[in-house]
Amino acid sequence: MTRDTAQTVPSGLIVWCLAARPKTLPAAIVPVAVGTVLAARMADWAAWPAFLCLVFALLIQVGTNFTNDWSDFEKGADTGGRIGPARAVAAGWVSPATMRRAAFLVFAAAFLAGLNLVLYGGWWLVLVGLAAILSGVAYTAGPWPLGYNGLGDLFVLVFFGWVAVGFTFFVQTGFFAGEVWLAGTGAGALAVAILLVNNYRDRVTDRLAGKQTLVVRWGETYARIQFAACHVAALLVSVTFLAREWGAAVMLPWMLVPLSVHLNRRLAEASDGEDFNRLLELSGLYLMAWGVLFCAGLWLG
Repeated sequence: MTRDTAQTVPSGLIVWCLAARPKTLPAAIVPVAVGTVLAARMADWAAWPAFLCLVFALLIQVGTNFTNDWSDFEKGADTGGRIGPARAVAAGWVSPATMRRAAFLVFAAAFLAGLNLVLYGGWWLVLVGLAAILSGVAYTAGPWPLGYNGLGDLFVLVFFGWVAVGFTFFVQTGFFAGEVWLAGTGAGALAVAILLVNNYRDRVTDRLAGKQTLVVRWGETYARIQFAACHVAALLVSVTFLAREWGAAVMLPWMLVPLSVHLNRRLAEASDGEDFNRLLELSGLYLMAWGVLFCAGLWLG
């Protein structure tokens, strides 16, 4: 969405769909898919807990996005100078109080969905679920928001990588394995790449608002290196699985190397909101493509 189209007030349902930020949702879908395929290949998979993990991950993603919408507005990070897609609160489509209530309801639904997973992994999973929810809130809200203190990238890697893949696998199999954490690194790294596009685009307004993302702290050159490192890390996951004798099919994600090079070039050359928003969309699609190819490689391997 460009700045011009941001002035058009969409209908109610469309407002909430935009606030959910669908371009970022592959970050919730892919790790659950990877964890489920690993479970099927290493032990056995179970449809219902896998579905609950997907619902929980999606609700955490949406709840975090809703929280980010109102908290960034109140902290001054979402202003008229921002070049990204319109945010519901900043655009005046939804009041901050309404968005806070919506975020609370989404996180409550996530808790209820996650509570069902206790049947498959024990009551201690409640602590994991609460940690995910509290981190989603604390990403941009609260007295010490993670995203404002350079910890947003770590939050994404942990919860949309290792935790999402690892516990999706665990509730279906009852154990953990080394492959789980390796695969989680790939999914988490590419989720971080999506976050990097956002932070790179918003670096000017973030700096003015005191939002100390890693891009703001360490600069544009660092951000481009980190973006490339995220892509390399995801590709190297296939190499580690090949070394563990999973078969040559696990190298299927390497078909994405030309697209990875293209995305890195686009980040270096992006100059306006349209460029960055297209790159954000492509980064989400890249994560989805990596997930499909990696899952296919695990299955065939």
